[in-house]
Amino acid sequence: MRVQKSQLVWLSLVLMLFVASCGSRKHTSNTNASRAADAMANLKSKPLYRFITSWTGVRYKLGGLDKSGIDCSGFAYLLQKDIYGKTLPRRSKDQANAIKKKSFGNLKEGDLIFFSFGGREVDHVGIYLNGNFFVHASTTRGVIVDDLTMPVYQKAIVKTGTLN
Repeated sequence: MRVQKSQLVWLSLVLMLFVASCGSRKHTSNTNASRAADAMANLKSKPLYRFITSWTGVRYKLGGLDKSGIDCSGFAYLLQKDIYGKTLPRRSKDQANAIKKKSFGNLKEGDLIFFSFGGREVDHVGIYLNGNFFVHASTTRGVIVDDLTMPVYQKAIVKTGTLN
């Protein structure tokens, strides 16, 4: 089998282009996971970082208040108590009544975000981190850092603020 000179030149060019393109490709990631990791890395409070890291992945359990399972309001309750030394009511609906309202654009690390997924009453709570990310106890994924710009959250936000 004879390979013609023009075929060798063509094959060499294709191979060089392939190798060059692989070497020059920038590996930037803009996935939710990498952006969530950035939000965690940019936390001002290292105790908050450690708290969230120690709880990440703990499964959701209605009424739960320990690492065998926790619900959203229990997670917010413990976080406010352990990190900020503040006492929140136990239920998310009552927590929403205990905060000083604040606009979404003025949220700071540790502020609370309340949602209503089942109607008009508050039925979920999370804690704002930065860069439009928050941490909460998701009913399906457990304790997780999530993106507030996702439509499911944008449609459900009913109140944001800080604990009095």
